[in-house]
Amino acid sequence: MKIIRALELEGKSPYFRALQTGNSPRIDMDGRPRMMLGSNNYLGLADHPLVVEGARKALERFGTGSTGSRLLNGTIDLHLELEAEIADWYGTEAAIVFTTGHQSNLGTVGALAGRGDVIVADSDAHASLHDAARFTDAQSVRFRHNDIDNLAEKLTAAAKRGRPTMVTVDGVYSMEGDLAPIDQIAEVCLEHNALLLVDEAHSVGVLGPDLTGVTELYGKADTTPLRTGTFSKSIASTGGFAVGSHDLIDAVRTNGRAFLFTAAGVPAAIGGALAAVRLIRSAEGRERAERCLANARFLRDSLVSLGVPLTGPAIGPDGAETVTPIVPVIVGESLRAFAKWHELYEHGVFAALAHYPAVPLDRALLRLAVTAEHTFADLEEAATSIHTVLEPAVERRLVA
Repeated sequence: MKIIRALELEGKSPYFRALQTGNSPRIDMDGRPRMMLGSNNYLGLADHPLVVEGARKALERFGTGSTGSRLLNGTIDLHLELEAEIADWYGTEAAIVFTTGHQSNLGTVGALAGRGDVIVADSDAHASLHDAARFTDAQSVRFRHNDIDNLAEKLTAAAKRGRPTMVTVDGVYSMEGDLAPIDQIAEVCLEHNALLLVDEAHSVGVLGPDLTGVTELYGKADTTPLRTGTFSKSIASTGGFAVGSHDLIDAVRTNGRAFLFTAAGVPAAIGGALAAVRLIRSAEGRERAERCLANARFLRDSLVSLGVPLTGPAIGPDGAETVTPIVPVIVGESLRAFAKWHELYEHGVFAALAHYPAVPLDRALLRLAVTAEHTFADLEEAATSIHTVLEPAVERRLVA
């Protein structure tokens, strides 16, 4: 906290910067234009005319606020329409919509796990999944990131004690952009009779034949009981969802405290999300997803060619290298990372900075995120700026 406060006083903090324009590849921040490489607007839908129109129509019809929980007076027709659309998209019996993505994990896990149960989460899973486990009366256990043998050990120990178990993982991990090996995880969960929940926050709209995420990419959609996601990334709104069987979703609807005891998502957010989901399911959605991943590949290849240190590429279901919209640049020690972030910012590029405890100590990252709306020229310019900022360290490493 002291470091952040000192950086704020010097005008060098990477956090709480205010945009003066909408979310697009080129934005105005702190009074000057900059390239945005820190947004989760993967498909570039945040200012898409159809999505804006969906939000506008909902605002004009239902007003600004929900003024109540979904349980009481907060449900509007659009909530039900959006839930039906998502369930159809995911090919599940039911879906439930939450006010935020964070609440989708808190509400789902909290409704289904309790005293006497065990929740086994990947150590790198999103904070909302770890928060969800902590807020229940269940025992919370972590397994080493993407370590299937370690997961099996945790599940075996729970089974020996006769403890019902839930496993929670991300589809795409938000810091380094790597994939969970859902095929192996699903198999281990099936062997140990554990309930699997996959958070598709960073993969929905981008991966899988129908763009529902990593679970579908691995061909495990029909055998994965629960999936959650958010509207705040590819879907370009605010809110979250869970999909599954009627029984599981009804249990969440009637027992999820994060669903029952908060105001419903506001009409504009729900209307915008519904328009975005329908667009993603169209031919344009597929084209945007392909363009986003092509941009990620181009940026990664450009940085590699310049000698910029990156984390390892994601590995897909076939064992081959693949890409996600997240391209992480390794900077190292946190104080150095803050300095390099500011240098890059002065070069006109905004990147997200991830440091401990979001990532391991001395492995701070510039977390770059591309969208379908970036051009190769944009990304080539950004790669050159990043190389310029990090060049002394790159040169020392090559000499050594």
